[in-house]
Amino acid sequence: MPKAKSDAKAADSRLKRKGAGAGRKQSRKAAKDPNKPKRPPSAFFVFMSEFREQFKKEHPNNKSVAVVGKAGGEKWKSLSDAVRIMILRNILMIIFCVWLYMI
Repeated sequence: MPKAKSDAKAADSRLKRKGAGAGRKQSRKAAKDPNKPKRPPSAFFVFMSEFREQFKKEHPNNKSVAVVGKAGGEKWKSLSDAVRIMILRNILMIIFCVWLYMI
């Protein structure tokens, strides 16, 4: 038993000598710009926003977010590349129009 107390005292004295972490430098993060515009949504997020509205009309009693997400993911995987490119073009047109408006 006495050995455990001496180990605790030794650990305490080591912490006191080291300063218990008081000498560590704190990392500084760059300040966030509140006026920075948000990134545009990806093609999948635009698709999902449209899909959610459509899914709610077809299944008005569904309250599960997981079911909507799974159905949207399956639908997205089944889409052809041509349809995905059309969605992406629409997004780019919206971004361009917003950019023109900001100028």
